[in-house]
Amino acid sequence: MNTLRRRPLVLTLAALALAPLAACSKKEDEAAAPRAARKPSGIEAYAIAQRGHGFTVGAVMAANTVYVFFDTTCPHCAELWTASQPLLNRLKMVWMPIGLLRPQSGPQGATILAAADPAKAMTENETSVMARGGGISVPANLPDDIVQKVKDNTALFQQLQAESVPLIVYRHAVSGEHGLYAGALDSAGLATLVGL
Repeated sequence: MNTLRRRPLVLTLAALALAPLAACSKKEDEAAAPRAARKPSGIEAYAIAQRGHGFTVGAVMAANTVYVFFDTTCPHCAELWTASQPLLNRLKMVWMPIGLLRPQSGPQGATILAAADPAKAMTENETSVMARGGGISVPANLPDDIVQKVKDNTALFQQLQAESVPLIVYRHAVSGEHGLYAGALDSAGLATLVGL
């Protein structure tokens, strides 16, 4: 009889372990910032994201810009980075690193921002993360102003009352509606989300 009781539990746990995750978040008990009473609307969130610091990839003359808050240690951020590549001929994206998940997140984000070619550094980091590596190597000396930019991005992320990365802040190209989406998407899903 004990075997019958355990079997459904084991199957449930196995099913949960195989369920795909779309975003990474920090445990609630580890969250340090207090939350405001009201979450920002989509248009307010877009204005907040515009104050962030990141690097731009894609079509510079695109009709609108999509902002992505990411953590260098998040595999879902790496998936979104990869999925976005085929759309960059029609989409302008600003990738903004934050320090959320691990102690190395902030320094690695600053390393990417400080790189001569941030997109190349991002690809190196995301390739490592997808291969279950440690991400990009952090130099001994990071400029203080770049480290501060990652801290500022993290504060903006908290102002948005977001809980997981990647966080996509966008304006739909057709409807003009502003919104936020937490999680990874494939190329088609991202194109649909932003109205391409």
